[in-house]
Amino acid sequence: MWDDAFPSFLIGLREGLEAGLIVSILVATLVRADAKSRLPQVWTGVLAAVALAMSFGAVLTFTAASLSATAQEAFGGSLSVIAVAFVTAMVFWMRRSARQLSGEIKEKVTGALAMGAGMLIITSFLAVGREGLETALFLWTTARAAGESTGPMIGAGIGLVLAAALCWGLYRRVLKINLTRFFTATGVVLIVIAAGVLGYGLRDLQEGGVLPGGTAYAVDLGGSIDAGSWYSTLVQGVFNLTPTMTWLQVVAYALYLVVVMTLFVRGVRGDRTPAARRGSAPKPAKDAGTEPAAGARRRPAWLVPVAVVAVPAVLAGLIVALGGAGPAGSQTVAVSETECGKGFTAPEPGRQTFRMHNTGDKTSEVYLVDPATDAVYGEIEGLAPGTTRDLVATVAGGSYAWRCVPTGGRTVTSRAIRVSGAAGATAVVPVSESDLAGPLKTYEAYIDRGLAVLVTQTRRLSDDIASGHLGAARTDWLTAHRTYSSLGAAYGTFEDFDKKINGRADGLPGGVADQDFTGFHRIEYGLWHGQSAQQLKAPARQLADAAAGLRTAFPTQHFDPGDLPLRAHEILENTLQFELTGDTDQGSGTELATADANLAGTRELLTVLRPLLTSRAPRLLPTVDADIARLQQLLDAAHHGGSWTPVDRLDATARARLNGATGQLLEDLAPVPDLLEIRKSAR
Repeated sequence: MWDDAFPSFLIGLREGLEAGLIVSILVATLVRADAKSRLPQVWTGVLAAVALAMSFGAVLTFTAASLSATAQEAFGGSLSVIAVAFVTAMVFWMRRSARQLSGEIKEKVTGALAMGAGMLIITSFLAVGREGLETALFLWTTARAAGESTGPMIGAGIGLVLAAALCWGLYRRVLKINLTRFFTATGVVLIVIAAGVLGYGLRDLQEGGVLPGGTAYAVDLGGSIDAGSWYSTLVQGVFNLTPTMTWLQVVAYALYLVVVMTLFVRGVRGDRTPAARRGSAPKPAKDAGTEPAAGARRRPAWLVPVAVVAVPAVLAGLIVALGGAGPAGSQTVAVSETECGKGFTAPEPGRQTFRMHNTGDKTSEVYLVDPATDAVYGEIEGLAPGTTRDLVATVAGGSYAWRCVPTGGRTVTSRAIRVSGAAGATAVVPVSESDLAGPLKTYEAYIDRGLAVLVTQTRRLSDDIASGHLGAARTDWLTAHRTYSSLGAAYGTFEDFDKKINGRADGLPGGVADQDFTGFHRIEYGLWHGQSAQQLKAPARQLADAAAGLRTAFPTQHFDPGDLPLRAHEILENTLQFELTGDTDQGSGTELATADANLAGTRELLTVLRPLLTSRAPRLLPTVDADIARLQQLLDAAHHGGSWTPVDRLDATARARLNGATGQLLEDLAPVPDLLEIRKSAR
């Protein structure tokens, strides 16, 4: 969050200081001119500028929300480029104007005093309004780039508060700041940040179809850089540099940085030449025209401030309302046993949002399908009665229908709607039990071979302990435990055997001393906590018997084919939760060896699912393979001959890199259960 906050902090500090300096000079000039009665007019202008900036931010936020996904990319990219232009102009303007700012503002105040209340309000409004609009635009842009608003909002808030404190100190003459140096230093940093925003904006325009070259990558380090590491997160958050960048992004980033930074540095050197002689600002005129003429009707003091806040807020509300409160092209579609698809009309091609409303009395699953092939374009699971949820799908030329599957009820399919246009929408062909029958048979054979090896290894472990060879037992324990850990996709099928073989002490009344604490972790605790062979003989025999019993029972146990896609994600999810936190360790420090075995089990599972995944998501597996290779490399770095580095002895960088690589792999594996879900058919 803090890396996302820094760019907004800097823009809040700089823009806030610019606006604050202008307000401070306005106030100081009026006070010295004995025109304190005109101060409310200054604050009214400032209030109007703040209201306008906040309204502008609201319009940006809600307007973007009402667009389709592609239009959002184009809209956000365009505003990012505009924001870069504004920030660049601001950086150069403030560098030139820092020295003469006070004199210029005093001249404007002198003229405004002579022309009446309205001009003073306009002067303060215009002086602050530009900074407010720039702040709103740049803050919206950085929040969009960060993918969240908390960090940018906190950063901007801190920057504005600090700017206000600095301006107060300057006004009270308790602080002395070389403003020229300050604006020069922050200008250099902002130019670097703006280069990243420009690259991000151009990428949005490419994804929105406005600019070409979206797949022409100049840099693709996704397989070698840990996206979750602290340094990668910092660089992405502050500079908007990502492991994967197109040629357009790289060229625009470098060109902007070289050209703008060169011009800025040359300008700074030019500013160091002896300054031109400054004329003294004219003495402000005495306060005049502040009192209404005799007999004139006095306007309520609160009327103008309320109006300047209400007007932009009302205008922003009208813009948002006229622009549409819901996503573009959205239509409400009824879901029930009798009204499935009611309200569905032919949508325009492109990214569409459908508001699915369950009008029935049963929770239902909803699918947008191709009625000819049963291919699925989008789905919602667990839509409760009386509730409404959005389903987003890409629509192109073809036939579409809604399929409603109420809990405990019959499947209902709506009439088909034909959408004109070229084909191109991506649909997922549903998977049946017969589709998974082959992969399941192959994987069951893998499990059976693994269990045969496990029986031999646990018997050897039991013999080691019975013979008092505890050193050999430690080696054989790790070998056997890694074998069992590589069978993770079948754990749910093993029933009570898993608890006997790989149970943990968590939740047991006696903890590690509880009689129900059995299996690998019970023996691990004894081997690495000085227990004797006599104390471990019975637990070792129980483990060997449980492994043999599991191998005998496995062919008769029901292995749900739908479990295969689920386990592709869950094995490493448990690894991240238990092994990489050290939670399962009972003294051996071999959590990473277990994680390595879990990764091997995941790789084996993906091997049997590869044909189905390749036909449904051809780009998924290359990404997953790169993730697996990166995680494997990190695990290999912790393997030294026959020993493994314990998790708690990894340095902070290595541990963060390991967690980040596992998290990235989990994120890329997340679509597998949906892609290979066995869906109910209308037939």
